Amino acid sequence: MKMAAAIVGVAAIVLAGCSSSDTTEETAAATAAASESATEAASEEPAAPAIKACQITDVGGVDDKGFNQKAYKGVTDAAEQLGVEAAVLESQAETDYAPNIQSFVDQGCGIIVTVGFLLGDATKEAANANPDLPFTIVDYAYAEGDITNNNVLGQIFNTDEASFLAGYLAAGVTKTGKVGTFGGVNIPPVTIFMDGFYYGVQKYNADNGTNVEVLGWDPATQSGLFTENFESLDDGRTFAQNLVDEGADIVMPVAGPVGLGSAALASELGTDKLMIIGVDSDQFISDSANSGVYLTSVLKEMDVTTFNAIQAVVDGTFEGGVTIGTLANGGVNIADYHDMASVVSADLQAQLDTIRAGIVDGSISVKG
Repeated sequence: MKMAAAIVGVAAIVLAGCSSSDTTEETAAATAAASESATEAASEEPAAPAIKACQITDVGGVDDKGFNQKAYKGVTDAAEQLGVEAAVLESQAETDYAPNIQSFVDQGCGIIVTVGFLLGDATKEAANANPDLPFTIVDYAYAEGDITNNNVLGQIFNTDEASFLAGYLAAGVTKTGKVGTFGGVNIPPVTIFMDGFYYGVQKYNADNGTNVEVLGWDPATQSGLFTENFESLDDGRTFAQNLVDEGADIVMPVAGPVGLGSAALASELGTDKLMIIGVDSDQFISDSANSGVYLTSVLKEMDVTTFNAIQAVVDGTFEGGVTIGTLANGGVNIADYHDMASVVSADLQAQLDTIRAGIVDGSISVKG
């Protein structure tokens, strides 16, 4: 301010010998130029991001056409709509979880998003070591007392509700009377899909006097077919082929990118031999190379819950705890039938509408 005053004083002395009209014109010109310069500077200076939102993927990567990619859509949507800075680190193995989280802690992230049940322990350790930093984790809910400062929001999904619909649908469409499923690893976020699928088939049998068989999973013993990884497309092909050899003409792989191998096999065999039920995202859209083989997909809307967690941090309303996606609140669903719409009869769709309403109002249990 002193420098500005001095400049004004010097200007006054210099202008003292000029006419009043000259003085007025020159002063106005100088003022306009300064205003224009300030406007240009303001328009050129980018707004600082609200926060940095940082995601750590599970193995499979951010372009897995499934849950890692869908969660990251929530981060990028927040970047576009809320002005946050988006960042991602991909885990190649479980040993990457803790170092990736620590890297983002060191970078000063405003919220850290971890994706997958297997990141549960690493996320808990980091959250308790950084009690003022918000975290959100997909597919995990902590027990009371696990998180010391309530700074973690767990995102879990009642995917058995949506996969129950998918099982009912599959039972109504199969021509062989056999459908199948397999998982990546025997962990709850995987087997909940398989449970719902199995019980949806049983409900169809009870309603219609049929005896459609489910291959690959027994919910009573929680045992079945698992590839023990979420990466190998070759395994996806092999497991689906084995189920086809046993008579299944519809298969639901619950194994991330592994399922893309099953879809590629279905493309080769033709949908009269094999149709696929996708998981996590609408794989008719995300797996465009094999879009025609998908009967439907069981959807988990991780993008929405991830976006909401980031928005809460931006708004200053973030709280830890658990958010649950259901059929009732739109957190889970089944996708459009797209190219397969013609194989779903009006009667079957009417039954599915009734089942959906019963799940939402609680009159139908998806637990068998």
